[in-house]
Amino acid sequence: MLDLSPQNPVPVLGRSTFTCFRTIGRARATDLFSRWLIAICLVVLAGMFLPWTQNIRARGTVTSLTPDQRPQTIHSIIPGRLEEWFVREGQLVEKGDTILRLSEVKPEYFDPQLLERTQQQINAKELTTKSYEEKVHALDAQIDALTAGLRIKLEQAQNKIQQARFKLQSDSIRVVAAETEIKVADDQYLRGEQQFKEGLVSKVELERRQVAQQRANAGLIDARNKLLDARNELLNAQLEVNGIRNDYRDKLSKAESEKFASMSQMYTTEGEVSKMQVDLANYTVRAGNYYVTAPQRGYITKAIVTGVGETVKEGDPLVSVMPARFDLAVELYVRPMDMPLITAGQKVRFIFDGWPSIVFSGWPNSSYGTFGGTVVAIDNFISPNGKYRILVGPDKADQEWPAALRVGGGAVGFALMSDVPIWYELWRQVNGFPPDLYTTTAEEIKAEDKANKKE
Repeated sequence: MLDLSPQNPVPVLGRSTFTCFRTIGRARATDLFSRWLIAICLVVLAGMFLPWTQNIRARGTVTSLTPDQRPQTIHSIIPGRLEEWFVREGQLVEKGDTILRLSEVKPEYFDPQLLERTQQQINAKELTTKSYEEKVHALDAQIDALTAGLRIKLEQAQNKIQQARFKLQSDSIRVVAAETEIKVADDQYLRGEQQFKEGLVSKVELERRQVAQQRANAGLIDARNKLLDARNELLNAQLEVNGIRNDYRDKLSKAESEKFASMSQMYTTEGEVSKMQVDLANYTVRAGNYYVTAPQRGYITKAIVTGVGETVKEGDPLVSVMPARFDLAVELYVRPMDMPLITAGQKVRFIFDGWPSIVFSGWPNSSYGTFGGTVVAIDNFISPNGKYRILVGPDKADQEWPAALRVGGGAVGFALMSDVPIWYELWRQVNGFPPDLYTTTAEEIKAEDKANKKE
């Protein structure tokens, strides 16, 4: 146990007291390391408060803004046999240039004069239609004539009825006159008979009055017979009117039946003509499809059907064409978690495959070899790969995209979000939070519009 007391203090030992300290010397590296460590910590701590641009990284491919400027495959509209090629791969073709020629493979189209003979059939059917039309006109004229004849016959019958009525009236008066005459003859005979008995008249006079009485009776009988004949004539004239109407009704019904039958045949023939005209139009269009032409100006990239004599079906691909003029764009696929943060018009930075670049994703202004873009379209439905597709076009206010870019090349995009401190970004990445949703205020939009107008 040490004997320590104020009277016996611990002796002070210097570095030179011991041989080992004299041999090693004073270690100054420790002080230098401490200073560097403190300086680095201060720099890192200060760097934590530097601004960092949040971004969403996505990978995609170079494409075109409009569908008609993207690579397309020309298909065969009709089945046929490949007869001749007029182009080669890599050749520039104009719109309407002939690419290849097909021949027919279906037996119903083998006739080389199919169009001319179909036109002849149409002409024959049209003449048939015209014949039925003329027949309808003739039947109309016949119906008009029958109608006019019916009207005349009815007028004649009515006149005959009127005559029969007048005759009936005349015979009725004659009967009345005959009855009056026989009454007078009877009275004269009775008086004559009385006078004969009294001797006032002779036998001859009495016989003469008797003859007059018999003549009056005969006249009455004749008048009554004529009255019956007049009544029969009136009845027959009235019955004749009904007969005329029935007769002409039968003739008119027959003529109208023939007319409607002719009209039915005419309409049927017109329908056949229309169908044949459709067939002729289809044959004409089919004949034009034997030659496959370029839909627009572009380059022949690949011939899918190569051999002459090969048979293709309807809808089979023949050749692929790349349009000569296209407006480049990039289609990116973003995660569903990042989809709500993407808006139309948002800025995007790109790294294209084949172009060297030095990228600082958080400091886009300090990056080298990147190109700017603007979000043009956003899909509303998820893609089969489980992500949402966005279409990004060039930013007109930024550097132009390389002229050597081709459709189908790869690209990596960084959708720029809000500016935050580095420590906040690290904290977000560690916790797996999405980037902050940045919304431009109305004042910022007005300020940007004013700046753009001044430029």
